[in-house]
Amino acid sequence: MRLFCTVHKEEELERAAQVLLADFKNSKVFIFSGEMGVGKTTFIKYICKALGVTAGISSPTFSLVNEYACANGSVAYHFDFYRIKDIQEAYDIGYEEYFYSGNYCFIEWPEKIEGLVPANVVEIKIEILNNGDRELWVK
Repeated sequence: MRLFCTVHKEEELERAAQVLLADFKNSKVFIFSGEMGVGKTTFIKYICKALGVTAGISSPTFSLVNEYACANGSVAYHFDFYRIKDIQEAYDIGYEEYFYSGNYCFIEWPEKIEGLVPANVVEIKIEILNNGDRELWVK
């Protein structure tokens, strides 16, 4: 992984999201890792805003997946697998239809569905520093 950026304040995530999408313009599936409360959902909100999503963007913790309409008419899917009890729940929501749809997929807690995540994904790891800044690592 390489250090993508260090974020000192939340507003900087807007530019980070734009740069990420530009750097990985041919990628559609992004996985996010980091401890609880590190800012995975917040960063995904900024990525969705960069895609032109105007509807409310929130964590799909209980629904497992949220669907957002992008400005260009495409769709972005936001997954949060933190609360799944077993991998069968991913099968039950039809994860393959989402992951292989050609639409953006932003996946939190991918380790909960290990083995189901497509091979060619962009991995983002967020770490919190002692001073509260965040480091975003990308692979």
